[in-house]
Formats: sequence, structure tokens, C-alpha cells
Amino acid sequence: MSEPRGWRSLPMGGVAYRLSTDVKTGDWRALKPVVDHGKCTKCMICWLFCPDMAIVWDGEKIQVNLDYCKGCGICAHECPVKAISMVPEFEEV
Repeated sequence: MSEPRGWRSLPMGGVAYRLSTDVKTGDWRALKPVVDHGKCTKCMICWLFCPDMAIVWDGEKIQVNLDYCKGCGICAHECPVKAISMVPEFEEV
């Protein structure tokens, strides 16, 4: 029986060679985040957890750049005050 190969012998994979903001990916989303600025405490946890860098601080409030948002809902899930809700893409807000 051969010795198991260690993790160092495995080929490298899953390495991002480009930023997520290099490619606009928001056109296939089914749900979009909507921020209730009255509830938002500006804690920036949504920004921290967003895998696509779609959360933007404009100096006064949290914005979502829908060009890059894939609609995953992580921002809404992680928001401690539930200031972000996910709504159907074509619903008027």
C-alpha cells in the first residue's frame, strides 16, 4: 500500500487571478439586496462578507453595486439588524 500524498503535492487550484470586479456578473441574479437605511447602523459587516465586492460605502450610506452583485444573500444573512432584504430582481422598490 502506498503512502498517502500530502496536501503540498496536490496541484494548485481555486486561485483567483482576477478581482471579482473585473467582470460584471449582476445580470443573471434572481434576487437583489435592498438596504433599509433607517435600520442600517453602518457596521459594514455586509461589506466584510460580500464575496463580490458589491457593497459600497459612499461616505454617507451603504450602496449595492448591482453590476457585480450575484444575489447570493450573504449580506442580508449577516446583517445583525436585518437592514438588508432580498427581493425579486424585477420588483420595484
